[in-house]
Amino acid sequence: MRLNPDCVRDILLSVEKHSTIEKRTHLSDFESDKLIEKYGLERLLYHVRYCNEAGLFSDLDSYEDEFDIKDLSPSGHSFLSNIRKDANWEQTKNVAQKIGSFSLDALKNIASGVTTAAINHHLGL
Repeated sequence: MRLNPDCVRDILLSVEKHSTIEKRTHLSDFESDKLIEKYGLERLLYHVRYCNEAGLFSDLDSYEDEFDIKDLSPSGHSFLSNIRKDANWEQTKNVAQKIGSFSLDALKNIASGVTTAAINHHLGL
C-alpha cells in the first residue's frame, strides 16, 4: 500500500487529541473523527502500524482490527508540531512533490526546514 501523508498527519492529530494520562486512543476515537470514513479501515490500520514502526507512538497494543495507542512519542510530537499549521503542511507537501519524495524521513526534514524558514523570517534573519 502506498503511504498517504495526509492519513499519517490525521492519525497524529487524532492521537494527540484523544490520548491523556488516563486514556489511550482507540479505533472508536478514529471513528468519531471520521477517519475510517475518510480513509477506509484497511488503509487506516496500515498507517497506524506504519506510524508505530516509524517510532511516532510511545506504545501501541494491536489485536485483529482493533488497537490502542498510549500517546505520541517525542518524535511524533516534534513532527506534528512542524506540520500542525495547515500552511506549513501544504508547503511541506509542495516541496515533497517538487523533489518527488513523500517518505516519512523526507517529510520530517522538509517540515523541519519549513519551520526553520518561518522562524528565520519572523526573526528577520
